[in-house]
Amino acid sequence: MEKYNYGMIGLGVMGRNLLYNIADNGFSVAGFDLDEQKIKELKEKSTPTMRIEGIGSLPEFVSRLETPRKILLMVPAGKPVDAVLENLIPLLSKGDIVIDGGNSYFKDTNRRVSNLASYGLHFMGMGVSGGEQGARTGPSIMPGGDIEAFNLVMPMLEAIAAKVNNDACTAYMGKDAAGHYVKMVHNGIEYAIMQLISEAYDLLRRGAHLDNDQLYEVFKEWNNGEMNSFLIEISRDIFQQKDPVTGGFLIDYILDKAGSKGTGKWTSQEAMEVGVAIPTIDAAVTSRTLSSYKDERIQASDLYPHKNNGVSENVKEFIQEVGDALFVSTLISYAQGLELLVKASEEYNFEIPLKDVVKIWRGGCIIRSGLLEKFYKVYTKTPKLSNILLDNDIADIVKSKTEALRKVAGFAISNGIPSLGFQTVLAYFDAFTTASLPINLVQAQRDYFGAHTYQRIDKEGVFHTIWQSTTN
Repeated sequence: MEKYNYGMIGLGVMGRNLLYNIADNGFSVAGFDLDEQKIKELKEKSTPTMRIEGIGSLPEFVSRLETPRKILLMVPAGKPVDAVLENLIPLLSKGDIVIDGGNSYFKDTNRRVSNLASYGLHFMGMGVSGGEQGARTGPSIMPGGDIEAFNLVMPMLEAIAAKVNNDACTAYMGKDAAGHYVKMVHNGIEYAIMQLISEAYDLLRRGAHLDNDQLYEVFKEWNNGEMNSFLIEISRDIFQQKDPVTGGFLIDYILDKAGSKGTGKWTSQEAMEVGVAIPTIDAAVTSRTLSSYKDERIQASDLYPHKNNGVSENVKEFIQEVGDALFVSTLISYAQGLELLVKASEEYNFEIPLKDVVKIWRGGCIIRSGLLEKFYKVYTKTPKLSNILLDNDIADIVKSKTEALRKVAGFAISNGIPSLGFQTVLAYFDAFTTASLPINLVQAQRDYFGAHTYQRIDKEGVFHTIWQSTTN
């Protein structure tokens, strides 16, 4: 019987589309799923030129793969991955490769790397971004782990990935769970940018009274300029989508409650662990949580009524300011996430190449944007840069737009328009660019009540003071 080059366990939408993508690029593939209907759909929706087979028995599936076997998993993160591995490991041979393409928690991936290595097997964590369409036509792919295994699968990954200037949007992300860590931070940045776009939408709607047709035109203009990105592009299209039920614009009938998966929360938690400030990503996670308090928010809006929202006197100027504020806030959100990758790479010895990270994010993924070309040039020039805001060219861009951010954040605050994202960007920027923060008082307080010690500005060492208590 024919032996297949690659196998896929999990034939949901992402798994099936990735398998079709692999087959389109000249590789023979086999898919396994316990759901017979998914196996049937795999074959029915394939094209005659594809060398593809659906198999419902795991032992048969494994036996039909050429060695060393190269098996991708596209199953839900957590216990389902461990359950698959438990059944799969006894069927494998030394040197076989297993690649987890789901959004697994990076510490789980590290554990699985060690576990499979004890059997002589290679395990890789691989982030995949681009959604259903990206999986089918070219996603951004973030593989990490065993370099030997990566080299074996690299030709396939480069073939199926999105392309920018003929460069494949995939590269080795580093050791152990680096691939899943990079994907986690990608999703954290995604949270922040989506939150900022929603706040810009709200400001234009309330502060300039733009209707959906006008919002479409604004976002269209933004996407045709320096703000070109996937998320601006799809936001533009959303404003024109009609509701088949009411005939109105669909956006006006969507409930203002957003869910969130683990990656955004994990990014915030990880930043706390590593010691990196990512307040805009934190704010985006918090904002989704706040959105779920719908009943309480309705009650509170009656208890604490807002004043009538003000309207900008110069609408054209206001739109420009909101655009500039969104652009610089997006840039600073990237800066926060990228610094987390720098520090985590040091903390976990991942050896993450920042230049390659921003290079492969330029196409295929959800946070792709024109800004990443600028970042790629920066990291090509200065690979070890700790924070992108410290680059002179980036600083020139930021300085040209921070006044607009201050105006927009001030307008939102004055008129009671929620803007947690914009406000945290501004607070982060002001703190990051301030040479002397008032944390000297915090350190004095900590030493006063807990003898936590402090350092001085005029000499080396660690100090403690017996503080004087005064009463009036």
